[in-house]
Amino acid sequence: MTTIDKTRPVLVTGANGYIASWIVKQLLDEGHTVNATVRDPAKASAVGHLRGLAARSSGKLNLFKADLLEPGSFDAAARDCELVMHTASPFLVRGFRDANEALVRPAVEGTRNVLESANRAASVKRVVLTSSVAAIYGDNVDLQSISGDKFTEEHWNTTSSVEHQPYSFSKLQAEREALRMNEAQSRWDLVSVNPAMVYGPSLTKSSQSASLDTFIQFGNGKLRTGVPRLTFGVVDVRDVARAHLVAGFTPAAHGRYILAAAELSMLEMSAILRARHGDAYPFPRAEAPTFLIWALGPIIGGVTRKFVSKNVGHPLRFDNSRSKSELGLHYRPVDETLLEHFQQLIDDGLLAKKN
Repeated sequence: MTTIDKTRPVLVTGANGYIASWIVKQLLDEGHTVNATVRDPAKASAVGHLRGLAARSSGKLNLFKADLLEPGSFDAAARDCELVMHTASPFLVRGFRDANEALVRPAVEGTRNVLESANRAASVKRVVLTSSVAAIYGDNVDLQSISGDKFTEEHWNTTSSVEHQPYSFSKLQAEREALRMNEAQSRWDLVSVNPAMVYGPSLTKSSQSASLDTFIQFGNGKLRTGVPRLTFGVVDVRDVARAHLVAGFTPAAHGRYILAAAELSMLEMSAILRARHGDAYPFPRAEAPTFLIWALGPIIGGVTRKFVSKNVGHPLRFDNSRSKSELGLHYRPVDETLLEHFQQLIDDGLLAKKN
């Protein structure tokens, strides 16, 4: 049981990120002091929205410069904090040459540097780590090799590597490193939050995510001829942020928490958007044959045939009961999440307004 003093500042790393921005907003709205780390506190495009959130809240925002790969750069921000929320981590699924340098090393060394700062700050009592269901499983086909019909917090990704699913491997290695460092000391405890694919409105136009790219392709016609028969877990970014706060301040919170409101195929997501927008956008209406995805994916989609064979056409299910029973989460309806996400792309000018 860990009780956190709510008058102490809360450290949020990578505070201008998609999920982290919502964590900062919710903390500020509840009157907390937030020690927010970013790469460049003077860059208005990166932190302007955070300053705006603070100005409209009852909380206080302190900005700190920190870099995942710079040892000691989180020391000042961690000072006096009892609660650390480590969200900063690279999120790239393609477009890099060296997966280890682009993903794995920054994720692992960044986690190590943040937690070494927590070790040096005598005040720290709890660390909430933003992990991912990617640390729980590697490919959809992995569901066939486990007992039961759903992934739970007991499962760990055993199939990803630097060569195959390197992003998933980076999340696995980062969470393993956090667990190792937690077990090497006895002052602070560790709670891991493991969200599925995160959707919902962003607090800044500069946020990037894989879900953003998918929705732009839904709206611009790139996927009009058909989508892979690919299923994802889906969760609202605001629910993910709320889970961080509850996990941080609930004395009995411990271990890992899967966050997933539902599992949806890409075609089901498209149908939800079409139900609101009709034919205004060229939403896909069919699933492409798997053999065609396998043949053309490496050429036009940037995905490997190994990924296609291990994910396309395979079901995916998560057990989210622990997040509901222990954290008291009530998930937003996925229709609401997806529609708000798509509407923001229109409002931000990333997709043309057609209705």
